[in-house]
This record gives sequence, C-alpha cells and structure tokens, in this order.
Amino acid sequence: MNLPKRYLITSALPYANGLKHIGHLAGAYLPADIYVRYLKAQKRDVVYVCGSDEHGTAIPIQATAEGTTAQAIIDKYHPIMAQNFKDLGIDFDIYHRTSDPLHHETAREFFTKLNDNGNLEIKESEQYFDEQANTFLADRYIKGTCPNCAYENAYGDQCERCGKSLSPDELINPVSTLSGNTPIKKATKHWYLPLDRHEDFLRNWILKEHANDWRSTVVGQCKSWIDGGLQARAVTRDLDWGVKVPAKDAEGKVLYVWFDAPIGYISATKQWALNTGKDWRPYWEDKETKLVHFIGKDNIVFHCLIFPVMLKLHGNILPDNVPSNEFMNLEGDKMSTSRNWKIEMQDYIDDFINKENGGSQMADVLRYYLTLIAPETKDSEFTWQGFQDANNSELVSIFGNYVNRCFVLMHKLCKGKVPPLHAEALTDLDKATMAEIQGTKEKVENLLEQYKFRDALFEVINLSRIGNQYMQKKEPWIVAKQTAENGQPTAEAQQSIDNTLHICLQLCANLAVLINPFLPFTARKMCYLMKVVDKMLDWDNAGKLKLLSVGYTLRAPELLFRKIEDSEIAYQLEKLKSAIVSREAAVVSKEPVTMEENSPKFADVKSEIVFDDFAKIDLRVGTIVSAEKVEKADKLLKLSVDLGFETRTIVSGIALHFKPEDIVGKQVTVVVNLAPRKMRGIESNGMILMAEDANGKLHFINPEGEINAGAGVS
Repeated sequence: MNLPKRYLITSALPYANGLKHIGHLAGAYLPADIYVRYLKAQKRDVVYVCGSDEHGTAIPIQATAEGTTAQAIIDKYHPIMAQNFKDLGIDFDIYHRTSDPLHHETAREFFTKLNDNGNLEIKESEQYFDEQANTFLADRYIKGTCPNCAYENAYGDQCERCGKSLSPDELINPVSTLSGNTPIKKATKHWYLPLDRHEDFLRNWILKEHANDWRSTVVGQCKSWIDGGLQARAVTRDLDWGVKVPAKDAEGKVLYVWFDAPIGYISATKQWALNTGKDWRPYWEDKETKLVHFIGKDNIVFHCLIFPVMLKLHGNILPDNVPSNEFMNLEGDKMSTSRNWKIEMQDYIDDFINKENGGSQMADVLRYYLTLIAPETKDSEFTWQGFQDANNSELVSIFGNYVNRCFVLMHKLCKGKVPPLHAEALTDLDKATMAEIQGTKEKVENLLEQYKFRDALFEVINLSRIGNQYMQKKEPWIVAKQTAENGQPTAEAQQSIDNTLHICLQLCANLAVLINPFLPFTARKMCYLMKVVDKMLDWDNAGKLKLLSVGYTLRAPELLFRKIEDSEIAYQLEKLKSAIVSREAAVVSKEPVTMEENSPKFADVKSEIVFDDFAKIDLRVGTIVSAEKVEKADKLLKLSVDLGFETRTIVSGIALHFKPEDIVGKQVTVVVNLAPRKMRGIESNGMILMAEDANGKLHFINPEGEINAGAGVS
C-alpha cells in the first residue's frame, strides 16, 4: 500500500477545569497513543499533539465553584493533567495550552482570514441577558427544564440526564445561574459560520468518500445532522474569558470555544515545530499528510462537520479519519463528574502506580483493561471485578506466566543462555508455532491500520496463549529426564529442549515488539530481562525468528505483573460508593444559599425515589470509641463505633482528612444495614456519612448536642 508521507495525530483537548477520569482516557487518548506508538515503531514521520482547552464557560464556572480566578484554575489543572497522562504512558510530542499567546495569535489569524474572505456572516439576534449581573449569558450560565425528558436542571447547551443537545431557547422556565433570576432577551451582534452553505460538500465528503472507511457510528451521526438541515453557528460569544475577537465593534466578545479549541491543534503543532526546529506547515497544508482525530462521540459534530468546514475555508488539509469511541460506563451506571460516579486518573495513579503496588507496570494493567473493553462500536462498561479478572486471568496467568516459564526453564535447562536451533530436529509443532509467530505480525498490523485496537490486542495475547500451549505440549521439563549414563539428557532430548526453548524465547521477543504499542512499560521490562536495547522494539523486528542470538545470556526471571487481591477491589468499590454518598450528603447538609453559590457546586439530583426506597436505609447515631490507621493504606482508618446495641468495626477512607486521635469520642451518622465488605483484610460493617465542602474537605454529619448511641436518624 502507498503510505502517507507524514502523519499528524490529535486527541481532543480536555477542559482544564478539573481532574479527568478513565472514561476520558479510554475515549480519546489511549487509542491515539497506541496508534502513534505503532507508527513510530515503524519509523514513520508522525507528530502527536494535544493540550489543555483553557477557554469557554467551564473554566470560569469552576473558578466560581473553587472561589478563585479562571487563570488560577487553568494554572492548577494544566500541569496535573499533563502529569496524569505521562504517568499512564500517554506520550504526546507536545501537550500545549490554549491560553498560550501563540494560540491566541493563531486563532485570531484564523478568524481574520475567514472573515476577510467573506466566509463568516454577521447577525444580530436576541439572546438571554441577566439584568442583575449585567451580562449576556452563555449556554452554561442558563438552566431550565429539558423539553425532552423534563429534567429541571438542564443546561442551555445540553441536558446531562438524557444527553440531548439543546439551545437556551428550548429550555422551559430558564433561569440565570449567576443570580437565580429569569433572564430577559436583549439584542446583540455576533459572527456566524454558515454551515448550510457547505451541506453538499459535507454530504459528498462524509457520506460518499468516507462511508466505508469511517466507523458506522460516526457516519450515522453525521448523516443525522446533515439530513436534519445544517444551520449557521455563532463563532463568537459575549464573554470576558477567551480569545478576543479581532474585528471592529467586537468589544466584550471572544471566540466561541468550539471555534477556538480545535485551532489549538494547529497552534500546538506550531509550538512543536519551534521546539524541534521543524516546519509546521506541511503537517497542515500538504495533502500527503494523514490527519487523524481521536475523539469521544460527544465531539463528532465538531470534528466531522464544523472543523472540516473551517479547515477547508482556511486552506488546510482535511482529516483522513475520525475514530470516535462511544461512552464507557462504570459499574452499571454512566460515568458522571457531577455525581462523583467516576474513577479519576489521579486516583488510580495514587492507589496503584507506586513502588509498593507495582509501579509503572500497573499503568499497563489499566491500559490493558481499557483496551480490552474499548467502546469502539458501542458503549462498554468498566467494572472493578472485570479489571481484576483481566489482570489475574490474562496478564498474570497467560502473558506473564508464559514469559516467566520461558526464563525459568532457560535458566534451569539451558544454563541461562539462548539455546541453538537444530533445524534437522524440528517437528511439525515446532514449525507451526514458528509460523504463528510470523503470521501474528500481519494480523496485528492490519487491525491497527483499521483502528481496531481491541482486536489487535487480542491477537497479541493469543500469541502468548499459543506459546503456553506449545510449551505444555513439548514438556521440556519431562524431556530433560531422558538421560544418558552420565546423568545428562540424551543428545536427542537436548535437541528437543534446545528447539523448544529457542522457539519460546524468540516468541517472547516478538511479544515484546507486538505488545509495545499497548503496554510500553511491560515491553521495556521485557527488553531489560532479555538484555537488549529498546531498538529491538522497532516494528520491522516483529515476525522475525532470530531476535535473540544463540548463546546470549539473559537475566534471571522477574514477574511482569502481580496479582490484584480481593481486598484491593473491595476497597475500590467501597471508595466509589463512599464518594457518591459523601457528595449527596454534602448537598443535603448545606444551608440554603443563593443560586449563584449553589449552581456550580452541587451534584445533580438523582432520579426520584419513593418513601419505601428511603425507608430501607437504617441510619443510626454512633460514637467513635477508637481509631487507628490501616497498615499499608494511606487513606483508610479502622474505627470502632459504639452503636448502643453493639460496637462495630468500620473501615472508612478518611485518613487524609482526620488524625485518629482527634476523632475519638466524635458522634457520627452511620448506615448500619449496609452489607459487610472486606477492605485490606478487615471486615467493615457499616458506612460513616460525610459531607464535602467546596475545597474537598470532609466533615462528619453529626447531631447537635449529645445523643444516645444507637438513636435513629430520620
């Protein structure tokens, strides 16, 4: 096939308004990183760009929630997100930020060119205005009832319950989140991108040219938008945070974030070029460049319809593909930052990626499981039990076990050296296994080129499965018992042992090459054990049967992965449930406040329940009689709680907020009929209710004055 001259790969720019969860990682970053690592292993010219999206209403809203400034918010979260990605092996060529002056310059130039060429329209329209706050209201500063599902806290751009995209005009009973007042309509002027002018282009480009090579879910969503009739979309907003509009009579206006953010791919490429002494232009202007956007499905309309029109008008190349992933759910429910139903990347890093728990290899465990359940064509679900099973039953028992057995037997039966291959003694099974090694490269390669990362990973793991089966059939440890008079294996037996372990070790080396795009830390650990440099991971080496030289001494075996214990999974499940309970408790425990204070800080109200549902929860007053830290668990305290009728042991994830000696004697509210659960080997019999303030600090929900332990809470 004719390969592109160069590649430009992008991942959707994450908002720098808070920590990102593993659903984000699975959607736009991990698949892109796998693809880029594969391309780089082939020595192709590829640049992978991303960066923080630091404009839009999400930033000042978070600033209000944290009682600080928008600049402070982006300065806080940008470096955290960059480090999170690095810790999990996401290897950008540059992780830029849209607050950078180079980006502002690039975005203004882009707007000016389109505006000067007559590609934008100026329209005056009536938009919502908050008289008390004296400001026009962006979509996220308006709430109301969703016309689709009747959810009363839908935003002006989207309902977070049903997922429907909205405009502020569609909301029933809209109110300003700044003052709580009903906004008025007031005339304002804005610049618009007339998408309706480009409907024929989009229909031909997407529905004809890319109908067969783009994912059907992407083409289907685009078709729905096009068939519904495209409308002009505003590219400016009445805000004071963002890229200032470079035009006359544009005072107090900034570029709308959906227009500004994707231009961040271009400004990031410019900065990369400055950093490396390269020319950025061919990556955006040369048709021999292959541009690929990795996104989640909520970004399809921007990357497949709007941004391509912008690129076409500006004279840039168009994306060759937009591999969009569906959503990843969590333990039977949709991941939600607002409801605290999520696993943040930072939390995973804190709990698993440290020296005690396995270090960087645990980053690969998460990468493995997220790829295994990747939502490539439909929504998928992360469960902690599935995570444990994938690690213990596949990475440990199949892949890791195979590599470890090879090294153990090589040291035991071949003096720690790569044995020779005796061609005259090769069996049909030997030849078939060698053919599997050679054939797996083509299978994995074809799947990666089609962005089928889940299937490609299966083929790699399947090769280790084939290796295990081959070794089990050859039984070199049994063959070694066929000894001559001197007690050593017979010549025929030694040839069989040599051939078996030679092939097994060459298969190991191939596994390192093939697994590298998926599990880069593991691939490098395997190179260390084989005493080879990382250059062996070049893709050209996949399928070769002479990667390890005969007579070469290899290191002693080390386990690639560790087993994940039941107690660790129980702890994660408890933490997940405790987080959402704490969030809900924080909502109900606060004093009434104005909508300005309330709107950005509170979780959305959960779906309605009846009294009988609530009556199932048994809440009692308890008194903490002793508290101590749980060994090897920084976040856990073991509490003895007097409930009046009995004293119970409760394990609670509050050690980062309270010293054990400071809480003895405190009265707390306890869920006493929660099913027991083991955490770090300790059976926990109940849950302490907590409230979380705006700074993330936990507080006990306790009664006023002294109340007898065991008293009911209703």
